[in-house]
Amino acid sequence: MARKKTQAYTEEFRREAVKRSEQPGVTQAQVAKELGLSSQQIANWKRQFTRLSEKQFNSMDGVDYSKKESEELRRLRRENKRLQEEMEFLKKVSAYFAKNQE
Repeated sequence: MARKKTQAYTEEFRREAVKRSEQPGVTQAQVAKELGLSSQQIANWKRQFTRLSEKQFNSMDGVDYSKKESEELRRLRRENKRLQEEMEFLKKVSAYFAKNQE
């Protein structure tokens, strides 16, 4: 079975595809269809741009894609999720104790 040959896209093309998919009112699927790509390919490129080394470009149109910023964002998202779970637990506990005091 022969392997399908993948097409190599320039970095400029990939940047433009990601940039267009992040515009308001435009979906990733629309951009992919216009460019003859799968929407997953654009998602992969976007993910790659967020995991860049310090030697590659770090920002594009005001969006910071540096590795340091990405790591901090992931840390903050984990912390936010943990705090939301704690808040839900405390709501349930306070409702339980308020019910039992009556």
